[in-house]
Amino acid sequence: MSLFSIGLSGLNTAQNALTTVGHNISNAATTGYSRQNTLIASAGAQPGAGGYYGQGSNTTSVVRVYSDFLNSQLRNAQGASAQLSTYSNQISQIDNLLGDQSGGLAPVMQSFFSAVQGVSNTPADPSARQALLNAGQSLAGQMRSVNNYFQQLQQGVNSQLQSSVTQVNAYAQQLAQLNTQITQATAAAGGQPPNDLLDQRDQVASQLTQLIGAKVVVQDGGVYNMTFGSGQALVMGSNAFSLKAVASAADPSSTTIAYTLPNGNSVEMDTSTITGGSIGGMLQYRSQTLNSAQNAIGRLSVTLGQAYNAQQALGVDLTGQTGGNLFKIGSPVAIGNTNNTGSAQVTATISNTANLTTSDYTLSYDGTNYNLVRASDNKTVATAAGAGATFPMTLSADGLNIQVSSAMSANDSFQIQPTRNVAGLMDMAITDPAKIAAAGPLRTTAAATNTGSGTATVTKVTSGFSMPASAITATYNGASYVFTDASGATVTPTSSAPNASGNGTDYTFNGITVTLGGTPKAKDSFTLTPNLAGVSDNTNALAMAKLQTAKTIGGISNFNDAFAQLVNDIGSKAKSISIASTSQDSITTQAQNAQQAVSGVNMDEETVSMMRFQQLYQANARVLQTASTLFDSILGIN
Repeated sequence: MSLFSIGLSGLNTAQNALTTVGHNISNAATTGYSRQNTLIASAGAQPGAGGYYGQGSNTTSVVRVYSDFLNSQLRNAQGASAQLSTYSNQISQIDNLLGDQSGGLAPVMQSFFSAVQGVSNTPADPSARQALLNAGQSLAGQMRSVNNYFQQLQQGVNSQLQSSVTQVNAYAQQLAQLNTQITQATAAAGGQPPNDLLDQRDQVASQLTQLIGAKVVVQDGGVYNMTFGSGQALVMGSNAFSLKAVASAADPSSTTIAYTLPNGNSVEMDTSTITGGSIGGMLQYRSQTLNSAQNAIGRLSVTLGQAYNAQQALGVDLTGQTGGNLFKIGSPVAIGNTNNTGSAQVTATISNTANLTTSDYTLSYDGTNYNLVRASDNKTVATAAGAGATFPMTLSADGLNIQVSSAMSANDSFQIQPTRNVAGLMDMAITDPAKIAAAGPLRTTAAATNTGSGTATVTKVTSGFSMPASAITATYNGASYVFTDASGATVTPTSSAPNASGNGTDYTFNGITVTLGGTPKAKDSFTLTPNLAGVSDNTNALAMAKLQTAKTIGGISNFNDAFAQLVNDIGSKAKSISIASTSQDSITTQAQNAQQAVSGVNMDEETVSMMRFQQLYQANARVLQTASTLFDSILGIN
C-alpha cells in the first residue's frame, strides 16, 4: 500500500465525517432529527519487511445516535400528554359555563325563586304575578341556552373525532409507505441504514401516538407495526388499516370510531378501549364529563319543572280553576340500536324525580333475560325473564319506568337517555298571570259566635282533589264535629283520623284535608268554603316558595344544592385534570430532554468535531504532499 493510497483514504474519511457534521448542523432545528455519526475503522494492515504496515482508514457506516428505549418513553409520554391536554381544554369550557356567577344559570334560578316568594307575599298583585311569569320564562330560556351549548359541545366532539380520524389514516398510510421505502433503501445500500427516512418514520409514529395512543411493535428487520385500542392493527408492514368516524349504532347523534377489517368491513369499536392521544382524551371527556353534565342540567330542569307543576296543580287560580302546568318539560328518550333485528318498541317515563340519576341506561335482551344496565357504573339495576313474559312489560329503576311493547329479538338493545336533552324543551306553559294558582282550594272561617279555642286549618291537598259543591259547615256538638252543606244536608268526610301531631283530627273531603284542633266548645262552628276566586289567598304560593329549599333531588338536595354540586364536581375535576396535564407535560419534557441529550444536535460538539475532522483532512493532505515530494525527489535522482 503506497503512501498516496493511505493519504487518500484519510482524505476520504475526513471528507465523509465533515459531510456528516455539516448535515447535523444544518438539521439542528429539524423536528425529529437524530444526530448522525460517521463510523471510521482501520483499513487493516499488510505484511512487509519488518512487520505489518497499515493501509489507512475506511468509513464503515453513518448511523443515528439513537436510543430505542428513550424514544419509546418519549412517545408514550407524548401520547399521555395529548390525552390529558385535550381533556383539560374541553372540560374547561363546561367549567367556565357553569361557574359564571353573573350570567349563568345560578342567578336566573335565584331570580325565579325570589319571584315565587313575591307572589306568596302579595298574591293579588298583578305585577308580582307577571314578574313570576317573566322570571320563569328567563329560567326556561337559560335552561334551553345551557342545553344548546352542551349540544354544540357534543357536535364539536363529533367534528374533532372526524378530523382526527382523517389525520390518523393519513399518518398510518405515510408510515406504511416509509416502512416500504426504508426496506428498499436498506437493501439498495447493502444494508446501510437510511437515517433520514428512519427519523421521518419515528416522527410519524410519534404523531400517531399523540393522536390515538398507538403502540410501536418492531418486527424483525426493523419494520414498524402499530397497534391501538385493545390490540387492533393500524399499520402492519407496508399495509395500513383505515379507521372511520361513524354514527354510533346505540346513539346516531354521537360519532364513534370504527375499525376496518382486512376484508373491508367496518366494526364499531368499544371506545373505552381507546386510551391515550387526543382521540382518547376526547372520548374520555365525552363519556365521563360531557354526557353526565348535560344529563345533570336535564335532571335539574325536569325535577324543578315537575315539582312546580305538581304544586301548581294543588291550588286554584284567580278564576277558581285548578292550576294547570306552570312549565313545559321534556321527556326521556329511548333509542333503538341500528343493528336491532326485532320490531319491539321501548318507551321511558319518569315515575319519581327524586330518584333520578345523571346516567344513561342500556336495555338489552340476551335471549334469556332483559337487563337494564346503568352506564355510569355498568351495574344491572333491573332484570326480567324473557320466558313467559307478558307484554307490554315494564322494568323500573332509579325513578324510571321502562316499557317494552313486545318481545325483543336476542341481542337487540335500546339506549335510554332519561334527561339528556329535556332541558332544551323547557318553556312556560302559561302566559296569563291570572292562571298562577297561588290560592288554596278551600278557605276556613271561624264563626263570630265561637266561644272556644278551636282551630280549623287546611293541612294537605293531594293530587286529583276536587272542591266541594258548596260550603261545608263543621259544627262541634260537644263530642265531635258534624258536617253539613249549604242546604243543611249531612256531609260525610271521605276519611277521618287523628292528626299525626296529635293536635286534633284530620278530616278529608275529596283529597282536601282539614285539621280541626284546639279546644272548641259546643255549638262552635267553622265554614269550609270553596275558593272560587283565589283573591288574596297565598296558601299554595307559600307551598311553592318552600320548594326552593325542599330536598327534591335524591331526598338530600334542593335545586340550589344540586346545581352547586354539579358546579363543584366539574370545577374539581377540571382542576384535577389540569394539574395532571401539567404534571404529565413535565414528565414529557423530561423524557424529551433525555432523548435529546442522546440524539439531539449539540452545536458545541459539532463545532469541535468539525475542527477535528478539518485538521484530519489537512493532515492527510500533508501526507499526500509528502508522498508527492518524495516521488519528485526519486524522479530527480540522476
